[in-house]
Order: sequence, then structure tokens, then C-alpha cells
Amino acid sequence: MTIKEFFSWKANKRFWLNLVAMALVVVAALFGTMKGLDIYTRHGETVTVPDIKGMTVTQASQALLDNKLKAMVVDSSYIKSEPAGIILELKPGVGEKVKEGRTIYLTINTLNIPLKEVPDLADNSSLREAEMKVQAAGFKLDNVEFISGEKDWVYGVKYQGRLLAIGDKIPLGAGVTLMVGDGNYEAPDSDAIDSLRTEQPGDETGTEGQDDSWF
Repeated sequence: MTIKEFFSWKANKRFWLNLVAMALVVVAALFGTMKGLDIYTRHGETVTVPDIKGMTVTQASQALLDNKLKAMVVDSSYIKSEPAGIILELKPGVGEKVKEGRTIYLTINTLNIPLKEVPDLADNSSLREAEMKVQAAGFKLDNVEFISGEKDWVYGVKYQGRLLAIGDKIPLGAGVTLMVGDGNYEAPDSDAIDSLRTEQPGDETGTEGQDDSWF
């Protein structure tokens, strides 16, 4: 059989019919696959993320559900000027195009005011330095309580009448009172200093009976 006869429709009619049928099957399979992928991935079916900032979680969840979207709270922040529990941020963001059923991740304004450690101010800060440290840490200076001591030197920090220790935490944004020296400071005399010393057992003067083993 010559090449001309091989490609002849009349001589190889069955072959050409089979070839055309195979091509149609391949085309149909490709079309069906692409169509199936479009349906599976919902190609072209997108919705716009609504503006839910400022809403409560309940309101935001319903608004997203109305747009065939889901809500999930994943983080919280604290903004004093905003109501507790409202939506602050969301991802994907407002106005973005997403597929139906997409989960929108929400950041809310915390329901509880966070606690923060008060700066260590006692015996290491002047009044002016303490004021700046208090404000920088996110607290307010409510009052200054003057006590006997070196002028404008901070001796302690109070919150709601309670003297705070190093490491104590109070609500962020709370007001504190600084205990500050009024300048009427008198150094204790030698007798007062001696009275603070601990007497050794068996000796009123504290000189005899002393353990000298550390010399």
C-alpha cells in the first residue's frame, strides 16, 4: 500500500472514522475535566467582603453569613476609645473578592482591660522623670502625695490607695498616685542609726559574742 493509498479516505475509511472518534473523545474529556474543575472550585463565583468594622461579633457573623461567608475570631487588641467587643480588623479585608464559604478572620476590641506592669519608680526617679515614665507606660498621674523626704524624689507608687511593689500590674490606662518628698527631709542622727542595728545575742553593746569566723 502506497502512502497515498494509506491517507486515502476511500481506502482507509474505517481508520479515519476511528481517528475522528478518538479525537472527539479526547476533546470531550478535556472539556468535561475543565468544566468539572470550574464547578468544584466555583470559578467566577465570588462575593465582596462587607464592611463589618465597628459591629459586634454577633452582628458581624450575621452580616457575613448573609454574604455566604463564615466568621472566626482569632485575635484581640485594646483601644480605649472604642467599645469593647467590636470588630477592629478583618482578613481578608473589606471590599476584597473571595469565594463563597470563605472564612473571614476577625480581630476584636478586648472585652477585658489588659493588665500592665507599673514602671519601677521608687527610689530611682525624680517627679518629672516619673511623670514621663507613667505616661509612656500607658497610665495616668492622678495625684501627688507629698511625704517627708528629699524634694521631688519619688518614694513610692499607689493605686487605689494601695502601695505597689515592683512587678505589680494594674489595668492599662489607670491612674496612679506618686509619693514624693516635700523637701522637709532630716537625716537621722547617730542614735537613730544605732537603734536600727541588730544586737547580737548575749551582748547589749553588740561587740562581744560576735562571730569573727568570716574575717
